[in-house]
Formats: sequence, structure tokens, C-alpha cells
Amino acid sequence: MAIVKNLLDMKGREVWSVTPDTPLRNTLKLMAEKNIGAVLVLEEGKIVGIFSERDYARYAASRESLLLDEPVKNFMTRSVYYVSPQQTVEECMALMTAKHIRHLPVLEGDQLVGVISIGDVVKQLLEEKEITIQSLENYIRGRTHTI
Repeated sequence: MAIVKNLLDMKGREVWSVTPDTPLRNTLKLMAEKNIGAVLVLEEGKIVGIFSERDYARYAASRESLLLDEPVKNFMTRSVYYVSPQQTVEECMALMTAKHIRHLPVLEGDQLVGVISIGDVVKQLLEEKEITIQSLENYIRGRTHTI
């Protein structure tokens, strides 16, 4: 059973962020350039929100015209759920499913150490299931395989 630390060790710990006053246009540009679905909104190194593709979709659907020069703080989600490096990937999946979220910042104490996405979690869980399947197939065929 993998923990978040292992997942971050494999995928990397790079975190993309903006400030609350960053214009929406610049935030969307960063997300497009980095091919990411969300950015953290940080103020003095602390998480004050998260802005995702869903936030943008809600904003765009509720307006006649898009005001791309407005600050991202007007559109971000302020309630941010997070996990620690020692939590299991299964716990992350359960939280993401229960709260209908796709991104989780990873905090070690007060220190931001990474971000994981639903894609990262699903990939890890599929890899674990594949190993289990291979081990069971080897067992059934009488082959021994040490993991």
C-alpha cells in the first residue's frame, strides 16, 4: 500500500502557484503552459485557495462576458483540503471522491511539499492492482515471485 510520500518521490514535488491578485488571464496562461488542471493560490507562502478548471468553468458559465483581468481570488475555491506525506493513496482517493475534488496539496507540518491529482492517484492504484494480479497469476501457475 503506497503512501503519498512514495507518490511524490515518483512524480516529483513541483508546485505551480499564483498570488491572490494574479489576473485570471495570467493564471489560465500558466495552467495552459504547464498542462495542469489547477494552481494553488499562495499568500506569503501559505495556501489561501486553489483555482481549477472547474472554477473557471463555473465562472464562465455564470457570466455574459469574461473579465480576464479580474484577480484570481474572485474565482478560487477557498476551502482547500490537503493530505500529509504519510497518508495512503487509498485515503487520498476516498477524500477526493467524498469531496468531489481532483487536486490535493501535500503538507508536512506547515510546509507545502507537493500536489497530487486524481490522475496521479488512479495511476498509482492501477499499478498496485497490476502487481497484485501478476502475483496471483504466478501463484496459480505455481511460479514463485518475490515482490
